[in-house]
Amino acid sequence: MQEFLKKAKDAAAIAATLDGATKRKILEGMAVALEAECGAILEANALDMAAAEENGLGSALKDRLLLNEGRIKGMAESLRQIAALREPVGRVLEGWRNDADLRIEKVSVPIGVIGVIYESRPNVTADVGALCFKSGNVAILKGGKEAEHSNRLIAGVMQEVLERHGLPRAIVSLLPDSSREGVAWLIRQDRYVDLIVPRGGEALIRYVSENATVPVVKHDKGLCHTYIHEAADREMALRIAVNAKCDRPGVCNAMETLLVDRAIALELLPKLYDAFVEQGTELRADEESQRIIEAKATSEEDWESEYLANILSIRIVSGIEEAIEHIRRHGSGHSEAIITEDYSAAERFLDAVDAACVYLNASTRFTDGGAFGFGAEVGISTNKLHARGPMGINELTTYKYKIYGKGQVR
Repeated sequence: MQEFLKKAKDAAAIAATLDGATKRKILEGMAVALEAECGAILEANALDMAAAEENGLGSALKDRLLLNEGRIKGMAESLRQIAALREPVGRVLEGWRNDADLRIEKVSVPIGVIGVIYESRPNVTADVGALCFKSGNVAILKGGKEAEHSNRLIAGVMQEVLERHGLPRAIVSLLPDSSREGVAWLIRQDRYVDLIVPRGGEALIRYVSENATVPVVKHDKGLCHTYIHEAADREMALRIAVNAKCDRPGVCNAMETLLVDRAIALELLPKLYDAFVEQGTELRADEESQRIIEAKATSEEDWESEYLANILSIRIVSGIEEAIEHIRRHGSGHSEAIITEDYSAAERFLDAVDAACVYLNASTRFTDGGAFGFGAEVGISTNKLHARGPMGINELTTYKYKIYGKGQVR
């Protein structure tokens, strides 16, 4: 493991100096290679899916784990999109001259060695490896045991392309010891590792945050809310609410709680009920909502739950201030939405709600690196420092100051 990290640190010095054209060419080559190895990747994924079935993995996790031809093409397309993005390294963010006539430039540079810990989704291996490479970083990837065969093959395909271009395989590599002890060791190696990004369950993120000596950017739970204001377009509200919950219930940008304005609850809740029943959604509701629709009673725990399943909590609120207060108490800082035609109410919500992404008249499902035009994301950061929301290539850079003098002394 020590030797592995030394190689990663050495590789970071090489990755940081690659020019944009070279990185683009290699990423496009990786995309072609993934498509060419589609059959082998599907065979590896079939082994993971069989093990998932045997181990009784839940339906949401199995959906994340599954690869098919369409998803592999999607992985390749993500790499092409990342390749085409504007070069993130070497951008002059600011420039000025000081009183001593020194020319000072604030310039974007790679972070270095980035460790990413994730579960289930093997496409993350390709996405994160590509994003780190594009931004001049080294990626150390620790995927879930359930995707072991898929991850190993995808990372191997990317490494072979790096090798063909005379670059070290260590630029994109899997952590050799993927045990809990291996992770515990990795997150304390601040001599070699510059950043850790944990994306997964609450327990994993808490463990990493509490035990790491390496700086951490959290991909915390997505407890997302949609608030239907009294001035909402009713048809739009129905369409957005169903999409936010039912399109892919097992992802972090899916809605978990629906807040409905009391002024329209009697009119709108029965329509929402019919729409969700049609989608097979299990509904849980507060006492006031239960007088209008049939649903299980909510507990305090429901307001704090990221279900990652086709389950929805519903609450009637007295107006926008109560909706904002509910989100303040229970939200995870991920994504929150208001549906309204009232401009003042919209701006009040967008300004007052403290989350990485706040939406007006749109589904929270758009919180995604691909949807934002980043090609993919390393994670959805719920931190407030360094990076927030979908972490693309620009969020994988830091900066340094370049100072040009002509003999000045102080």
